[in-house]
Amino acid sequence: MGLNLAPQHRVYAGFAIYSFAMGNIFPRLPDIKHAMNIQDGTLGLSLIGTPIGTLTALTLATPVLERVGFRRALLGLVPLVAAAYAIAVHAPGPLALFLLLVPVGLMIGSIEIILNVEADRTEFLLKRRIMNRAHSFWSMGFFGAGLFGAALAHLGVSPQLHLAIVVPMVAASVTLFLGGYEPAPSRFAGNGDKAPALARPTLPILVLVAVTLSAMLMEGASIDWSAIYMRTVFESGPFVAGFTVALFAFSQATTRFFADSFVDRYSPSGVARVLLASMATGVLLVFLSPAPLLSLLGFALLGIGTSALFPLAISAAAQRTDRPAAINVAALSQISFVAFLLGPPLLGFVADHWGIRSAFGIGIPFIALSLLTAGSLGRRPPPHGKSALAGEVPEPTREKIPAQTGEV
Repeated sequence: MGLNLAPQHRVYAGFAIYSFAMGNIFPRLPDIKHAMNIQDGTLGLSLIGTPIGTLTALTLATPVLERVGFRRALLGLVPLVAAAYAIAVHAPGPLALFLLLVPVGLMIGSIEIILNVEADRTEFLLKRRIMNRAHSFWSMGFFGAGLFGAALAHLGVSPQLHLAIVVPMVAASVTLFLGGYEPAPSRFAGNGDKAPALARPTLPILVLVAVTLSAMLMEGASIDWSAIYMRTVFESGPFVAGFTVALFAFSQATTRFFADSFVDRYSPSGVARVLLASMATGVLLVFLSPAPLLSLLGFALLGIGTSALFPLAISAAAQRTDRPAAINVAALSQISFVAFLLGPPLLGFVADHWGIRSAFGIGIPFIALSLLTAGSLGRRPPPHGKSALAGEVPEPTREKIPAQTGEV
């Protein structure tokens, strides 16, 4: 059933369809906020339902997913995300929206575990990096959702009808592109480890979290608030507001698509520092911009800057041998998503009291923290002609590589 795709292409399709399923609501947030007649802070508190559900799933879902099976879970959950969002936009008020977004978050957290572990296992199977490119397809799906949402908003289609249209589109895409999905074999098959009910973060995982916090916060800010920023600061129309979400996703997707080759050439930590410099420039532009075009440039730079930090940290976590990959991925993801958990209400509160520009300005100290910890991603590019993921390290340097950092 479905198309016969190579393993990495199946992973790419999974990321793209999943992000399209979850991305269509964000260009419509200004309309939802206006219909409910609420302030930014109240909308932020409503949106916290999704990350609460996501964090819960990332903490608890791994054993359940392993029992149910990745194939069955993925094929069922992706269309359900689209359906759950279509129901959530019928919420009459902020409390109802919050409650309806919690189950959406539970599904998103489960899909995050499945797809990221599958990407890592496929990397190991192919003996080459695909993690950043896989996440680029997530951004491409989000770009498509941003453009689609901007167009329907411009045409005056209600958010309720818009999200309802998305459901059969996602269901058909899942059948076509994921119908033949079979999970790749475990990277560390046969290690005999049983997944614990709680994915407890270890100290090396916490260091990786510090690397990702700025990207998670600024990505959440750009996804949740960029459309409202353009409507509030420059009184832009619905298409420009929705296009801003799409532009962020497009620049993020493009960078992720080419990031793996740069990582192989220059090392994970080197690439991370360049991305953090781009993110800092984008934050300053959005914070200080006097014109819409400069703000659009700022959001494009934020897309570049946030692009590969999380995928790089996921790869570093999944390649550790102290625990099963699914547990380390879940531990990194669940605590990184705290930025999403705190982000919406914090940024809404800041926007209400100091203006929506300031909601982006608070990213600067988090970027500084990421710069300080970026070295934990690995300082050495893989040997020429060898695959880092295959563990092919020159014999003289093999013992010098600290196992706890995820360097390869």
